[in-house]
Amino acid sequence: MIAKRVLTSVLLLAGALIVAPAFAQDVPAVTITSPSGSVTFDRDQLEAMGLVSIKTHTPWNEGLIDFEGVPLATLLEKADATGKTVTVIALNDYSVDIPTSDFAEFGTILAVKRNGDYMPVDDQGPFFVIYPFDSDPVLQGQPYYGRAVWQVKQITVQ
Repeated sequence: MIAKRVLTSVLLLAGALIVAPAFAQDVPAVTITSPSGSVTFDRDQLEAMGLVSIKTHTPWNEGLIDFEGVPLATLLEKADATGKTVTVIALNDYSVDIPTSDFAEFGTILAVKRNGDYMPVDDQGPFFVIYPFDSDPVLQGQPYYGRAVWQVKQITVQ
């Protein structure tokens, strides 16, 4: 009986050690780099800027998805970064250039939530560039699908 209790305690402790790192992770952040400098915003700071919602279908998700995020125009303004183009870089170093005119024209956001939940890194998170694909047929294809970068870590403004 004592051996069974010890084994149960060891298994519970091992389980706690496996789960503990998930709680110890830092809050995700994105870095905005421009000729005027570099600034990093964590998820809490992004949310404090005010989230907007885009409800749209995507080629990568099933059904109508409700993305919540910061308008990219607002994010660049808060970073004091101006330019005609941004390069969005993902955690796997995938990158794409996006004209900043897209941000005002289409209301493009840097999403922090999908259907009310934070997006984990292994499922398009922590940040995802989202266009309102359903709002305009021109957005339903290239180059806009290619500009919808997930796992965003950095935005460089030129």
